[in-house]
Amino acid sequence: MPVHIEKLKGIAFLAFPEALEFLKSELKNRFSLPEETKFKCYGDLIYFDDLSILYNDEFIVAKEIPAEKLPYWARTILLEPMLVHFDSIGEAARSLKEMQRNWAPYQYQHFRRATLIQEKLPYINLKPRKFPVDIPKSPIGVYTLIDEKIIFASGLTSSYLPAGAITFVEDHENPPSRAYLKIQESLTMARLLFYAELPGPDSKCFEAGACPGGWTWVLVNLGSKVHAVDRAELAPSLMNNELVTFQAHDAFTLKPEEIGPCDWVFSDVICYPERLLEWVRKWLDSGLTKNMICTIKMQGQIDYDVVQQFADIPNSRVVHLNYNKHELTWIHVAQ
Repeated sequence: MPVHIEKLKGIAFLAFPEALEFLKSELKNRFSLPEETKFKCYGDLIYFDDLSILYNDEFIVAKEIPAEKLPYWARTILLEPMLVHFDSIGEAARSLKEMQRNWAPYQYQHFRRATLIQEKLPYINLKPRKFPVDIPKSPIGVYTLIDEKIIFASGLTSSYLPAGAITFVEDHENPPSRAYLKIQESLTMARLLFYAELPGPDSKCFEAGACPGGWTWVLVNLGSKVHAVDRAELAPSLMNNELVTFQAHDAFTLKPEEIGPCDWVFSDVICYPERLLEWVRKWLDSGLTKNMICTIKMQGQIDYDVVQQFADIPNSRVVHLNYNKHELTWIHVAQ
């Protein structure tokens, strides 16, 4: 039986790991998805037959989703989904290669068979990356085996990352906390989304709520000077680092004018989103920084109206990171 490709009319969303229920809730509460809407789930992949329930005709023609219409909890969106019916591993790989070069797997079953298909596809880097890293803006498709002889795939997706996510080579010895992975991913996304220059030897950074110092550790390793503020001290290695100026204080009660001009301002503080938004606006109104990255910590049910106020700030994006948990990240770059 020859390979048969069945083009589908709908759209599919691939949730971040352990975030499928968050994605379903967001589609319902933020995008007003009707309760009775039918969908199919393939692991963490949700497929809707009807595009119009989420997007208008303009999108359907252009096949490009504006940033404000991207679900936060979806790591990538499969914009031209299809089913590929095949008999052999070689047929499956050949069919994908005939569509385009770059393919990343998302697998939730048939792992050995999927690995054999991936080995026959052109090489892409699926390994953890060493920070800092540049992500090329090259089209990349996503596929998954929903049956031993059926692939669910899309050559057109909403992300340049393999299957919409990135992981980093981890340092298990030097960072004071695993939070360092969040700022590595945040800065990588700032480069990808805004072509931002990373903090470097000529940069002054301010970090609110810096203890124990995971984010500060990344910044000083980039050569940046860091004004770190928290009630508790950082790890001893950072307290003794000549690039770090530590101030024992509640960072949110300090006025931007007390800190002075900064190339970057960061916050991974646990606080209500409304308080973080008020603090962010003080910094932006002061004109003392152009670049900010803040974690929006969720307190119970997500208030998407507040999140939208972050997203509405010019030169900003709200994203969910692979290293986020029940939180989102706001990135602002106005260089």
